[in-house]
Amino acid sequence: MSKEFRNPDVVLDIHDKPSGIKWVGLSLQHLFTMFGATVLVPILVGINPGIALFSSGLGTLVYLFVTKGKIPAYLGSSFAFIAAMQMLMKDAGYPAIALGALTTGLVYLIVSMIVKKAGSAWLDRLLPPIVVGPVVMVIGLGLAANAANQAMFENLGTPEQLYNVKYIAVALITLVLTIIFNMYLKGFLGLIPILLGIVCGYIVALIFGIVDTQPIKDAAWFAVPNFQVPFVTYPPKLYITAIVTMAPIAFVTMTEHIGHLMVLNKLTKRNFYENPGLHKTLMGDGLAQIVAGLVGGPPVTSYGENIGVLAITRVHSVFVIGGAATLAMILGFVGKLTAIIQSIPGPVIAGISFILFGVIASSGLKILIDNNIDFNQKRNLLIASVILVIGIGGLTFQAGTVAVSGMALATLFGIIMNVVLPQQAKSETE
Repeated sequence: MSKEFRNPDVVLDIHDKPSGIKWVGLSLQHLFTMFGATVLVPILVGINPGIALFSSGLGTLVYLFVTKGKIPAYLGSSFAFIAAMQMLMKDAGYPAIALGALTTGLVYLIVSMIVKKAGSAWLDRLLPPIVVGPVVMVIGLGLAANAANQAMFENLGTPEQLYNVKYIAVALITLVLTIIFNMYLKGFLGLIPILLGIVCGYIVALIFGIVDTQPIKDAAWFAVPNFQVPFVTYPPKLYITAIVTMAPIAFVTMTEHIGHLMVLNKLTKRNFYENPGLHKTLMGDGLAQIVAGLVGGPPVTSYGENIGVLAITRVHSVFVIGGAATLAMILGFVGKLTAIIQSIPGPVIAGISFILFGVIASSGLKILIDNNIDFNQKRNLLIASVILVIGIGGLTFQAGTVAVSGMALATLFGIIMNVVLPQQAKSETE
């Protein structure tokens, strides 16, 4: 793809720079679509949410720098490491998690060097459309249950979990408003339907009385996040458990990284495997994880939510992504704003997620359609069926403390079936 190429189907292409208030609004939209998940991870693990915002922004800027500003991807806290981080936090505290993050980052760097040496052409053979399409669908549909649960339950994931009709009402109103904004607004407002949906959903949640505003009142305007820096705030130690537990999970998030890159290739009409190169994207992700671990955050990874925003708004500017990263770092220091972000209830996020996750899944379906995949062929039918059920169903293979589940396992099955199965079944050749 030449440098002069500009995608004619988008509002802002990768190197288009918005101006003034439009830039801020578009960046806020990306920031608000990822903050719920990015802040939820540290809350579940016991890490300062302000640090998670700061480290996600810093990690994203590192990623943009390494990939030479060619890929519109935002990196947020990774869900794949939650169980391992909870165990490490309980047994050894954050220093063990930091070592684990450094280890996963090094795994990425090693793999990136191998890819640079061997090239990435093998990916097209290993991951053809019949594998890619269903895997991309799994990325979106695999998150569907999370969105539905957020829309239904109060105190989700606790013994006090309770079905709440108010929650469903707020989620559905947020969903409907966001759909209306997408369909009927134009101009600048037409570019930020997700942000408007979140703001209006928050107002609706306030009316329904499901927003706890006390933490906002109690929060200070300026609050320095609880940075955790080796040799400064704690003496680093060798935690073998952290290395053994977290390093293998890097291959799970790596599969997710490649899956997200597939979607971005399709959305932007480019081939990021070739330019800037898969080795660069893996290197950027790995360095971002290392940087996050050095300041006190959880490991970061590319976010499907932001890919959904790219697809819906058709705004692919890396300047918007960079703006979101910068705002995230600033918000890490603003106590009041951080408290407001944390106060946005699950149903509002769920209402937005119904669209975002669905758009990702639809992108996978579009890959199958665009490549004229024939499901009358048993080979294609079997590959797609196994990937979808294993991925969405959450089949898990566990050995000790290491578990491979969901999309990673589905992708593995898809790759193996694609390599092993003949082009036609015996019954089709008769």
